[in-house]
Amino acid sequence: MTVPLDPFPASRRSVLQAGAAAALVGSASLLAANAWSQPRKLTFAWSQAGFCLAPVPVALERGIFEKNGLDVELLNWAGSSDQMLEALATGKADVGVGLIHRWVKPLEAGFDVKVVGSIHGGCLRLVGAKAAGVTAELGSLKGKTIGVSDLNSPAKQFYAIHLAKKGIDIEKEVEWRVYPADLLDIAVKKGEIQAIADGDPNVFLIEKRNPGVFTEIANSAKGEYAERLCCIVGARGEFARNDKARAAAVVRALAQASDYVSENPNEAAKIYSKYAPKVAVEDLQKLLAELSYKHHPAGKALRNEVEAFASDFRNAGILKKSTDVVKFANHVSLDVLA
Repeated sequence: MTVPLDPFPASRRSVLQAGAAAALVGSASLLAANAWSQPRKLTFAWSQAGFCLAPVPVALERGIFEKNGLDVELLNWAGSSDQMLEALATGKADVGVGLIHRWVKPLEAGFDVKVVGSIHGGCLRLVGAKAAGVTAELGSLKGKTIGVSDLNSPAKQFYAIHLAKKGIDIEKEVEWRVYPADLLDIAVKKGEIQAIADGDPNVFLIEKRNPGVFTEIANSAKGEYAERLCCIVGARGEFARNDKARAAAVVRALAQASDYVSENPNEAAKIYSKYAPKVAVEDLQKLLAELSYKHHPAGKALRNEVEAFASDFRNAGILKKSTDVVKFANHVSLDVLA
């Protein structure tokens, strides 16, 4: 959706704080009874490769979806975010989850998908090779080459925002180079890249097999973005508008499952481990324990965070300069809990 330019009307902090406390989906607000005598079916698209989406299988296997009146069929989605959003918009799935960094740009194009909830805070990291002179300061990346798994990856988009805020031209003063995710450290050893922007568990595993080689430059679970959403819940527009009760049940179920993961990371890792057989359970337990699963805003707080991300993306040149971020957030977000 492209609309006339309207300068961001408030600071990011004031936007995010407005009404946030009242709008967060917490455990105390998750006990709404369902009026349905039988669980209602829906198709849920997700990528089982994303460990941070552990609340999805947790909700399924611990009966949390069912307790909220839902009969959920999981659809493992291996395609791009654009393809998932198209699948949602065209009714091939009712609900899906993904990283907001991948969704903002496609949503600008006009897919009829509404952001209705969220699951957790950050899971993206930026690390640099000490031997290449990279330090914990973003400025040390000027003139360097950053390895990414693809040019539209969440980590690439997210850290492009950070670099732009530091006054670094993300197109001219750094180079982005694509490698298979599990070969990024090999590219570092060959001197082809000096830093890696990716998500866990990949960065975690890279550091584990290369002790002392990397320094952490940025982590989306720390600092300014520590209490900001990362993975969002999207529903096809018709479903979200015309069946708010069922959409709200999804949001509640995922918030409950996220709380469970936060409080029981070891058990959650065991549930998720069947979807990631190459990652040791103890590594998954450590990773899940470090994520912010208690942060899953809805309603106005969710809309405010979508607006803040859209503003960041516009300022970094990822969204069109003509995009009105206020109208964009109002258009793509829907409060199904109201």
